[in-house]
Amino acid sequence: MKKLAILIAAALFGASSAMAQTVPAPTIAAKSWLLLDATSGQVLASQNPDMRVEPASLTKIMTAYLVFEAVRDKKVTLDQMVNVSVHAWKVDPGSSKMFIDPATPVKINDLLYGLMVQSGNDAAVALAEAVAGSEDTFVSMMNTEAQKMGLKATHFSNPHGLPSPDNYSTAQDLSILALHEIADYPDFYKIDSVKEFTYNKITQSNRNRLLWLDPTVDGLKTGHTEAAGYCMIASAKRPNGKSGDRRLIAVVLGTASD
Repeated sequence: MKKLAILIAAALFGASSAMAQTVPAPTIAAKSWLLLDATSGQVLASQNPDMRVEPASLTKIMTAYLVFEAVRDKKVTLDQMVNVSVHAWKVDPGSSKMFIDPATPVKINDLLYGLMVQSGNDAAVALAEAVAGSEDTFVSMMNTEAQKMGLKATHFSNPHGLPSPDNYSTAQDLSILALHEIADYPDFYKIDSVKEFTYNKITQSNRNRLLWLDPTVDGLKTGHTEAAGYCMIASAKRPNGKSGDRRLIAVVLGTASD
């Protein structure tokens, strides 16, 4: 993901400079991208922001959002132990996983870190089942929430983002989703900036390389499938003169390499 991280860094810095110096927005080799000033709500620059694409693991942002909501509403607790189903355990063995096991209950809190830091597809299913009772019911909740947020060109078919023609979104919609996570659950949003997480004696690093390359970046998520290409949403707080910090959100979808 290093090349993609550099592209996003260019977007974050370049468009920020563009506002101050009226220079051209950066050229990014992606199907679709968008840079949002989250403070003002202004789209600073974009390319094909309404193009419908598969979001890969960026889907997990909505999954996390609904778990945060369930914790807030006291439907689940962070310390609650979840029994891992065989269905969650068996999710695409060749994909990114947290490596949970049906024989070992796991805390909701650990599953959240496994979801957002390790990008575990097994964690996504386990959380969906813990919150909604079944993956299908949880997916219905995801789509209901998408409608509430005004994500007009988004539809979810699973909680993890593995390939499905019925799992799609746009750079525009994903920027709104990212903004909701940051604004609605700032304490939980801090999970996105954790650089590594260890579960069951297996340590995995956050795939968001910008956390190492740029100290102003504090989230959000990367994703990749053959269908989606390489995808990333990043957010950073940039100095904005006397006005204080300005938060920027960059969405880059469908690059050919990481």
